[in-house]
Amino acid sequence: MPMLQTASAKLHYQLEGREDAPVLVLSNSLGTHLGMWAPQMPQLLRHFRVLRHDTRGHGQSEVTPGPYSIAQLADDVVALLDGLGIGRAHFCGLSMGGMIGLQLGLRHGSRIERLVLCNTAARIPPPEAWNARIDKVRAEGMAPVAAAVAGRWFTEGFVNREPARVDEARRMLLHTAPEGYVANCAAVRDMDQREQLAGIAAPTLVIAGSQDLATPPQDGQFLAQRIAGARYLELDAAHLSNWEQPERFTAAVVEFLTA
Repeated sequence: MPMLQTASAKLHYQLEGREDAPVLVLSNSLGTHLGMWAPQMPQLLRHFRVLRHDTRGHGQSEVTPGPYSIAQLADDVVALLDGLGIGRAHFCGLSMGGMIGLQLGLRHGSRIERLVLCNTAARIPPPEAWNARIDKVRAEGMAPVAAAVAGRWFTEGFVNREPARVDEARRMLLHTAPEGYVANCAAVRDMDQREQLAGIAAPTLVIAGSQDLATPPQDGQFLAQRIAGARYLELDAAHLSNWEQPERFTAAVVEFLTA
């Protein structure tokens, strides 16, 4: 279980692939861990040295006192790169991972080769909804959030075709530490990067899901319109597009990063 102690947290990571290959960092969504990228790994490892990590408060990474901020989570990625001796890397993040990618592009652009922002947004209002979720998790734990995962993360067709995969996603949520989850909810609640997007200089691909209720296509379109030269791809999927459309998702990422 590789762990790296940064100045403020112990982070769980996995670094795989040829040492001479370009590095690609993968960043998980809220309530999951680095295992969410399993469908992509065989193909990605043909082209990249892949660095996955559990975002602070998730998986096997440390649950430090919250609330967190998106800037803090982006700084964790930079600390991980520094600790592993990696100067520059590609970055791909989904949902909250994509929000971290926006912050990296804005504040640490010299460390980022290319950005892939998936099923994400520059802002997700209203704060009252996040506060209600935080209060519910504090009172009842992760079970209520996990129970709602099928309707929020996947299309009805995927739920019917792949019940085992849906259960896997549900288990990720159930095993997320409530304290870490609410601290990360606060980071998403307090984030507003809309006015800064023009400051991202890295070549960027935005991927959205046409049936995504959490971050609808218009959120992805907003990003693509305001990041200079950004490409936009919409998949027939809900929130976890890398699970619903793994072949198309992975092919698009590889094509963009190797162009």
